Amino acid sequence: MKSDILKKSGEIFLKYGFKSTTMDDIASKLAISKKTIYKYFKNKEQLVEESVSLLHNTIHNEVLCVCDKGYNAIEENFEVKKMFKDLLKNSNESPMFQLQKYYPKTYSKVMKNEFAMFKDCISHNIEKGIQEGLYRSNVNNSIITRFYFALVFSVHDSDLFPQKTKTLNQLEIDALEYHTRAIVTNKGLTILEKQLEKI
Repeated sequence: MKSDILKKSGEIFLKYGFKSTTMDDIASKLAISKKTIYKYFKNKEQLVEESVSLLHNTIHNEVLCVCDKGYNAIEENFEVKKMFKDLLKNSNESPMFQLQKYYPKTYSKVMKNEFAMFKDCISHNIEKGIQEGLYRSNVNNSIITRFYFALVFSVHDSDLFPQKTKTLNQLEIDALEYHTRAIVTNKGLTILEKQLEKI
C-alpha cells in the first residue's frame, strides 16, 4: 500500500503541483481515507520527500536504460530529453521550482542526488562522444558537466525564464542544443542538426 501511495502521489504532485495538492486530493484520487495515508506518512512534507525520492530513482533507472540502447552520444542526450518530456508532459509549472519554493529542505536533498546522478551520466556521455569523434577531445569534462548542470536547472527558474516566453520543454531543448554546440566536432554538428530537424 505504501509504495502505491508513493507512486500515485508523485504523479499527482507532478500534474497539479506540490503546493496546491492536498492530502485530501491524494486520498480522493487513490480512493482511500486520509487516515490510511497518515498511517504511512506523518505529514505532507514526508510524503513529498519520499515520493520525490522514488521519482528520482525511477528517472535514474530510465536514464540507464536509454544509455544501454546503443545510441551515439548526441542521440543519447536527445533520447533522455524525450524521456523527460514524456514524464513531465502534464506539468504546468516546473516541479523543481515548486520544490525549491515550498519545500527547500527536500529540494536541497534532491539537488545533491540529482548532481551525483547527472555528473556520472553527462561525464560518461562526454567520454563516449570524444571516443566517437563527435565531441572535441580537448573539452574539460568536469567543467563542461558542471556548466550543463547549471544551465539545465537555470531554465526551471521562473524569474530567469518566465513560462509565458517558452515552454519548459522547449527551454530544455535550447539548453541541450547550446551545450552540444559548445563541444561538438564537425561530424557531431551534422548529427546534432539531424536531431534538431526531428523535433
